[in-house]
Amino acid sequence: MDLTPYVTSLNSALVNSAQTSSHEVREAAERLAQGMEPAIRLTFMEMASDVAAEVTARLDGDVIDVRLRGGNPEIVVDRAVSHEEPTVPFGTPPEPPAPPAPPQPPIDDDGGLSRVSLRLPDYLKSQVDEAAAKEGVSVNTWLVRAVQQALTPQSGIDITTPGGRVRIGRSMTGWVR
Repeated sequence: MDLTPYVTSLNSALVNSAQTSSHEVREAAERLAQGMEPAIRLTFMEMASDVAAEVTARLDGDVIDVRLRGGNPEIVVDRAVSHEEPTVPFGTPPEPPAPPAPPQPPIDDDGGLSRVSLRLPDYLKSQVDEAAAKEGVSVNTWLVRAVQQALTPQSGIDITTPGGRVRIGRSMTGWVR
């Protein structure tokens, strides 16, 4: 979503409101309009985020997020998992069953949810997307599990690297010379 037309419209309205004033006031209005652009963009982003949160609260499982990509907001809809069987053409072999989900640590859940904006570098976001897809879960679910594992005492966190799985935690194994 390109915010430029909206910002330009507000800037023009401010400059036009000063057209009947003196030359100094018109110049001040132009400088003020230029200086206000970042604040206007941020305000639009906050408004879009608040609208997305309100709409998400009224939807049945779908989540609407506002993400910043290349300096512009991007509206993303994460659909709730549908339990309907997709139609498959006759004669198509069935897909193998998905691997079972790894056991989840116990959650001390008070029933409340909090919304957090998380900014990740593009390369890391793509790795998170791939890991979530590999496990067959949403990015949100994958991130919640990662945070739970990281905060569970003595469990550490498993990270898949090109060299294999690595566990980060408090215990160490191996040989020392």
